[in-house]
Amino acid sequence: MAQYAIQTPPVVAVPIAGTDALFPVRRVYCIGRNYAAHAIEMGHDPDRDPPFFFQKNPNNLDTSGQFPYPPHTSDVHHEVEVAVMLKSGGENIPLESALDHVYGYALSLDMTRRDLQGEMKKMGRPWEIGKAFERSAPVGPVHPVSDIGHLENGSITLKVNGELRQEGDLNQMIWKVPEMISYLSEYFELAPGDVILSGTPSGVGPVVKGDVMEIAADGLGSMTVTVT
Repeated sequence: MAQYAIQTPPVVAVPIAGTDALFPVRRVYCIGRNYAAHAIEMGHDPDRDPPFFFQKNPNNLDTSGQFPYPPHTSDVHHEVEVAVMLKSGGENIPLESALDHVYGYALSLDMTRRDLQGEMKKMGRPWEIGKAFERSAPVGPVHPVSDIGHLENGSITLKVNGELRQEGDLNQMIWKVPEMISYLSEYFELAPGDVILSGTPSGVGPVVKGDVMEIAADGLGSMTVTVT
């Protein structure tokens, strides 16, 4: 048995709906500006340019139902997304077989320190300080494809304190799930446990301490996350 010099970090895992099993997480990829209306509201052309991705850390995923307001920011935004959980991977995955690698789907949030992200954009620097901070990706239980099938369309919404903020349909994605998987596999070797956050519809905006976010998507139910 290997002997490690320090205590080994815990395995990051997400509950699987209806079972006691857990989905272990290896990497978290996030696609940017994948809904046309959101691209427009962020000041960009929604034409189908090649997709781009950034990463969060596996332990940014959080299942507690609470989102601690992070430090060094005064402008934290909500972004509701569907997370795609992979059961297998590889390189140069053909588009026609990409969905075979999907284990299931989950509700998620890509919480963003928008002011810090904006500063990094202006300086041409990476976004991690605005995206990959502690507990920045609240996530719900994983719903296996064997139970719900593949999510190609359906409503996705976010409410803050009961007020509808974000509303879209999964069929409005510029780059669909198979395309994301196939494209990523050209640049990275995908593997079991990889997670892809698939983008957010328009309506992103700030939250403050005490706000209650309710997110929902057809086939995935709903979940609430409180800003603490």
